[in-house]
Amino acid sequence: MSTLEIRNLHVSVETDSAEGREILRGVDLTIRRGETHAIMGPNGSGKSTLAYSIAGHPKYTITEGTVTLDGVDVLAQSVDERARAGIFLAMQYPVEVPGVSVSNFLRSSVTAVRGEAPKLRTWVKEVRESMATLEMDPAFAERSVNEGFSGGEKKRHEILQMALLKPKIAILDETDSGLDVDALRIVSAGIESVRSAGQTGILLITHYTRILRYVKPEFVHVMAGGRIVDSGGPELAAVLEDSGYDRYVKTTEPAGTVA
Repeated sequence: MSTLEIRNLHVSVETDSAEGREILRGVDLTIRRGETHAIMGPNGSGKSTLAYSIAGHPKYTITEGTVTLDGVDVLAQSVDERARAGIFLAMQYPVEVPGVSVSNFLRSSVTAVRGEAPKLRTWVKEVRESMATLEMDPAFAERSVNEGFSGGEKKRHEILQMALLKPKIAILDETDSGLDVDALRIVSAGIESVRSAGQTGILLITHYTRILRYVKPEFVHVMAGGRIVDSGGPELAAVLEDSGYDRYVKTTEPAGTVA
């Protein structure tokens, strides 16, 4: 069973000053294939920093700690090596790639991860089935990646990538951000489709509990001040819905202003 292990992770972010500002201050977390973990917390607590640090964003500097996938040092790998190893990041703000069609982008991505191009006949069927789950028009595949997409379309495309890549670990950074009720339901159905296969460990980062009505995590963690300060089962999300994050923020030194 694949396992992502994060131990005592400290991360700083680049600033205009000579020294970076520390955002993560000792994060410990273990995610196994087939598990769904939700990380919740206020703005500036370090949730997105954790996501981008695992994925290898150059803006963030690891100053201490380890991240391993199946015992292999993730931090020693390049961004593309991490992707091929089975780590997937759905970004909060997906970027546009003008001139590259969704279909070409998806096939190139899958080829890079699988090590060989998928057979065209089975590939077309696979893409259509995944798009149907996300209620996407097949014509969508010929549009340029994220160019002119609505917020909901961008998020559906992210989940479409996850469904086709079948990663060992998927990190979903505020996938529910900016979605209306219908788009949230559809995107959640796509996540659940991947989750139900039991082959992917999911780290779901969110501010709010509304997506957790559709995607049921086994584990819920609260992040504040750059650390995981509380963990529990789904019942913890219900507590947060009622009481918010005040009791955590008041007793935890702020991590900074970077999410």
